[in-house]
Amino acid sequence: MRNFVVVIAIPAVLAGLAWLVCAIGVDIFIHDQVFAFRSHASEEERLQKYFQSLFPGDCANTAPCFAVLVKKDGKTIFEKGYGVRDLRTKTAVDAQTNFRLASFTKQFTAMAVMLLVREGKLRYDQSLTDIFPEFPGYGKQITVRNLLNHTGGLPDYEDLMDAAEKSKGPIWSAEKQIQDSEVLQLLGRESHGKFAPGTKWEYSNSGYVVLGLIVAKISGKTFGEFLQERMFTPLKMNHTLIFEKGKNEVVNRAYGHSKKETVFIETDQSSTSATQGDGGIYSNLEDLSKWDDALRNHTLLSEKIFSSAITPAQLPPGAGAKLAEDVPDSLRKHATAYGFGWFLNLQDSHPLMWHYGDTTGFKSAILRYTHDNVTVIVLCNRTDLDPGALALKAASIVFHSH
Repeated sequence: MRNFVVVIAIPAVLAGLAWLVCAIGVDIFIHDQVFAFRSHASEEERLQKYFQSLFPGDCANTAPCFAVLVKKDGKTIFEKGYGVRDLRTKTAVDAQTNFRLASFTKQFTAMAVMLLVREGKLRYDQSLTDIFPEFPGYGKQITVRNLLNHTGGLPDYEDLMDAAEKSKGPIWSAEKQIQDSEVLQLLGRESHGKFAPGTKWEYSNSGYVVLGLIVAKISGKTFGEFLQERMFTPLKMNHTLIFEKGKNEVVNRAYGHSKKETVFIETDQSSTSATQGDGGIYSNLEDLSKWDDALRNHTLLSEKIFSSAITPAQLPPGAGAKLAEDVPDSLRKHATAYGFGWFLNLQDSHPLMWHYGDTTGFKSAILRYTHDNVTVIVLCNRTDLDPGALALKAASIVFHSH
């Protein structure tokens, strides 16, 4: 079996990939011929040329940009950083640069739940009210499994935040961020969910915030402590953490950016940046390579037990499905099913498990081609990108070199 891993951390590529606008405002058109690499070129050479064609030196060295890691058969064949972590220090991006993963975090949250289930401390069929007895009646039919595969129908906590602020005025901000416990309180004030559990599929950040709280309650540790003790430390992911402002620090930290016309503005935190189970992890290429190794080698869970994570959610015939609006356009056609913390496209010629992240100033994607043993990870610290498109192109370069 061939093992490929492509990991990309990206802070600087314009969406579309045809036209790239540099931070200095120079338009650069990339012709198809750029990608007509010599047939005898190695994957490393082809990837090097691809990314160099996207990021001319002046642009890449003055803007938030990206890093790339490519592994094959468990070995690194390409690793490079482009651009800067932030516009204040202009420190170069490299494999140790830590990006906010956003919803990429969900696979770690799901793994934490699966570890507790394996130990008999939690059950997939356990209801929300069984774990949180104070939760209102509509939680009686919502199970842990529903939360994992986005079939629970919980209200969207950001919608509830908006409603609360419309009636009471400003409550949360980038300085006063909503906490997970407040999310549970907002959900606890509702009398019903969006739909009967198990009847539809709708992507739910609320569900994964609640899963993080479940991990904390069942384990008796904070969510961050549990991940550190059970995943990050054993896997030697030494710089990966749940970020809690004022309580810990992110070393080698990339700051998020948005582009306003031709200028980048630091947009690193929002009112929802403190929630944990749905998107609170920071990590880097070196650590995520170790995470991919653990998934491939079944280090944390046996292949049989982990198979639940890549088993599509079961829905009634004709059930509706609603993706989040921020799913990269390039990856929507691959969102044919969902397991536990993973989107699935198992019918593709290159069967795929994947996820994305999108939040203030950051975008990310991980693509794991299960039969080909190819993995692509994209981490961005600017938002005018489609990380999925970049990851798909990088993977195709590896596929077509054989």
